[in-house]
Amino acid sequence: MKLKIKNGRIIDPATKTDMIGTLVVEDGVIVSLGCEEVCLEDGMEGQIIQAEGCYVMPGLVDLHVHLREPGFEYKETIETGCKAAINGGFTTIFAMPNLKPVADSPDIIRYVEEKGKEQGIHVHQVGAITKGQAGVELADLEGMFEAGCIAISEDGKSVMNSGLYREAMEIAAKHNVPVFAHCEDINLVQGGVMNLDQKSHELGLKGISNAVEDIIVARDILLAKETGARLHLCHCSTKDSVEMTKQAKAEGVKVSAEVCPHHFSMSTEDIKNDDGNYKMNPPLRSKEDVEALKRGLQEGIMEAISTDHAPHSAEEKQGSMTKAPFGIVGLETAVALTITNLVKTGYLTPMQMAERMSYAPAQIAQINAGRLEVGMPADIVIIDPDKKYVIDEKDFCSKGHNTPFIGQEVYGEVVATICNGKVLKNLR
Repeated sequence: MKLKIKNGRIIDPATKTDMIGTLVVEDGVIVSLGCEEVCLEDGMEGQIIQAEGCYVMPGLVDLHVHLREPGFEYKETIETGCKAAINGGFTTIFAMPNLKPVADSPDIIRYVEEKGKEQGIHVHQVGAITKGQAGVELADLEGMFEAGCIAISEDGKSVMNSGLYREAMEIAAKHNVPVFAHCEDINLVQGGVMNLDQKSHELGLKGISNAVEDIIVARDILLAKETGARLHLCHCSTKDSVEMTKQAKAEGVKVSAEVCPHHFSMSTEDIKNDDGNYKMNPPLRSKEDVEALKRGLQEGIMEAISTDHAPHSAEEKQGSMTKAPFGIVGLETAVALTITNLVKTGYLTPMQMAERMSYAPAQIAQINAGRLEVGMPADIVIIDPDKKYVIDEKDFCSKGHNTPFIGQEVYGEVVATICNGKVLKNLR
């Protein structure tokens, strides 16, 4: 069975290909791409997708997703999370370990990844750094690596014991496994629920200062420099995170960084009232921070866009930020927010978008993805960048509808998602 994607704008960051052409897939692999018309052989069955006016990019790679299973299936399941990923154009996702039980053992790693395979996309379960994410004793890192775990993280919190964290970094460096860092000094949070600024004072809510993030970013960079570990900074939200990442790279530290669409699309000034759907960790920051994040993505200092997809039930997110859990959904809005706020505004070219959302994340995780080349697995997303619509939770596949972007007018629709040559979503 062949698949032909006709007349789309083929964008491949790995080879810097940017052309109008036709791409052909056979047996799950890309077999041809070029400007010339490529026809299906006589008598051979095949499917044709007309992609005029669309980007044809490598399938998107999200380094930061919360699937909630096992333990919190009322928020999300592996099935619904993967469907949300497909709906959003993602063919590879990395699931965070703050589950119940915590993903701190080979068994949980295998469980999630096997269930992910059933959904048709690539799911990598990130292993916890400490047992039960309690921050007291290292998890079975060696065992998880043997089980196929390709990244570790304490996401949802930081390992506050620097000695223990350094030991984990040394083990990760030995195995060349990246450490995904949630940068939050928990002793500085002090009950904060949003950014510490004039808006938090107006709403009468406790604030979270930039220092909560920046202190741990600095510590983790220093530990990575000392141990040689590959450090990936998750959901960066401050201007100083950008600056410290830039300086660390200049010094040769093995550091990469991601920014979430909500952090470059909204600032604290966009919070209209005390609404739990605006509560996320780290919080929405100042306009100055937002601009720094955009420039960091533009310059490649921050090389990845990740969603930090964090579904919760409607009941949990109703009412005040003081009671709601942190987190918003993001898999199904990431493409539109990126096109609307970065591509249409000139911060990123379509090529840079493909790099930040596919090729660079794949390189960070050292996986065979993020490229459109002959012989590569056919993981592809087709996007109509000029499709204008209003974000509507009724269109979500995720169980979670918790996002402040509901009702916002955006550009950029995912037309098709293809993984291993199988069309999982097709609107045409």
